[in-house]
Amino acid sequence: MTMMTAGVAVGTVAFGEWDTWYRVTGDLTAAKAPLVVLHGGPGCTHDYVLSIAGAAEQGRAVVHYDQLGSGRSTHLPDRPQAFWTVDLFLAQLDGLLSSLGIAGRYHLLGQSWGGMLAAEHAVRRPAGLRSLVLSNSPASIALWLSEAARLRAGMPAAVRDALDRHEAAGTTEDPEYVAATRSYYDRHVCRVIPNPPEVTRTFELLAEDPTVYHAMNGPNEFLCVGSLRTWSIVDRVGSIAVPTLLLSGRHDEATPATVEPFARGIPDVRWEIFESSSHMPFVEEPERYLSAVGAFLDAND
Repeated sequence: MTMMTAGVAVGTVAFGEWDTWYRVTGDLTAAKAPLVVLHGGPGCTHDYVLSIAGAAEQGRAVVHYDQLGSGRSTHLPDRPQAFWTVDLFLAQLDGLLSSLGIAGRYHLLGQSWGGMLAAEHAVRRPAGLRSLVLSNSPASIALWLSEAARLRAGMPAAVRDALDRHEAAGTTEDPEYVAATRSYYDRHVCRVIPNPPEVTRTFELLAEDPTVYHAMNGPNEFLCVGSLRTWSIVDRVGSIAVPTLLLSGRHDEATPATVEPFARGIPDVRWEIFESSSHMPFVEEPERYLSAVGAFLDAND
């Protein structure tokens, strides 16, 4: 099923018995290899990274999609934690690439969890992958959590106290805890306040069905108690065989310490830090972000 409007194709493709929703901006048959964008979460939606579709103005198609359990793809709220695995999402990505006919030639950009997934895809050395962009992504959850603790320690005392009290009491849905979490997000997730509509939309959709986020991550960005809590790719990044661009923000929850194993271990890699950004430089410094991504992709078609 596909619906066309003004250079944008929106549709679904089958993934087993379920559906993957996708959006293509531009022409998949253009001379430049298409860019496939993997959103974060796990369990978020493509909405907050939709501005990356601006790369289509440089003459290349940009593919967004919603991962299983999120957005406009099939939701499975009754599936247990064990169902939601890295391999499941790798299989969904492979299915999308095949269904769109681009498995032989594509670039991959993953943001946050999407970058973790993109790195897992890249270490398998798929023949069609031309380059990799890891945006605001950690190389291990252990590093992510240790840095989150450090960033929390830098928050105002009242915020730290509210977080600590409610986590100890198990009352992480209390409005005081939610407000304290928002303070952390405003500093280290998205520094454009109020958040742009596309970012707000992703948070709203995540709240409507947090199944995947809770199963794989936990209640928020700094309390990872889900199945990803032991995830690491640090000892495997040397297997990434394509040119790789690392992108992160100076105020990012994905701090330099969480990104550094990628910079140290990937053979062909470069790293750009956005000084005025946190976790969403495509929202916080969009023109510079698209310029950096576009130049990198053009150099690696």
